[in-house]
Amino acid sequence: MPNTATLQREAAVNVYRNVEQGLKETGAEACGLMFIHCAGQVQPEQQVRTHLEQAGYTSFQVWQDSHTQAIAVLLPGLTLDEVHYEGLRIKHELQESAPGADPQITLASFPPGERPSKATIQHMAESSKLVDSSEIHIYTLEHTADDPERILIVDNDPTVREFLQLRLKMQGYETYEAVDGLAALDLIEKVTPDLVLTELNLYGIDGLPFIHHIHKLEMQQPPRIVVLTEQRVEQTISQCFRSGVDDYMTKPFSPVELDARIRRCLH
Repeated sequence: MPNTATLQREAAVNVYRNVEQGLKETGAEACGLMFIHCAGQVQPEQQVRTHLEQAGYTSFQVWQDSHTQAIAVLLPGLTLDEVHYEGLRIKHELQESAPGADPQITLASFPPGERPSKATIQHMAESSKLVDSSEIHIYTLEHTADDPERILIVDNDPTVREFLQLRLKMQGYETYEAVDGLAALDLIEKVTPDLVLTELNLYGIDGLPFIHHIHKLEMQQPPRIVVLTEQRVEQTISQCFRSGVDDYMTKPFSPVELDARIRRCLH
């Protein structure tokens, strides 16, 4: 008999399949898609349904994703501006009716002829859990001939690595991860990342020695280095900047601020 975790994964896959099928059935028209997640709360699926019915929508569909605990909302015929407006209304209504719900929303609108894959739909659902609740994340499919910028995440905490990887993928970056300094140095030579996002407290080679080793690697274009660490000692921060670090952030951190600092370093 399947265990609970297996059943939840299967249910989640069915949700993504249902969303994918619903998008295809909308035919030659724009179609909005929204994922709503309320951290620490019972997900207000019925409230969302009631709101959309009162707003006059007749062809919307709503599903509950048991894996990410996000609500998927399909809104046929809506452009990005219309979906964004509806997302703002839903966010406001949930904040008013359920204080502390703190809704996190990722949304998109796909034009005629452009439909996301099931993997993209799943990524949207996962990203809703990472969105800063002060903003609504607009998810876009990037169409570019350029290779995405590569970021190597170095941290011995698997939870931090998973969060950063999902957050950076939301921004369109190609991500890699390493658990310690030695593995990171090996990856840097293999994948030539554009930026290394690293903790200072690492197994093996850590801190300043790790940064020095990066600079000694024979590379045509050395990576930018952003430190994201629990270390707050002024002397350590000064030594990092003198050693060629491009930016330094301490934990806990603002994901929105981290996004901005990484963009500044890369561009």
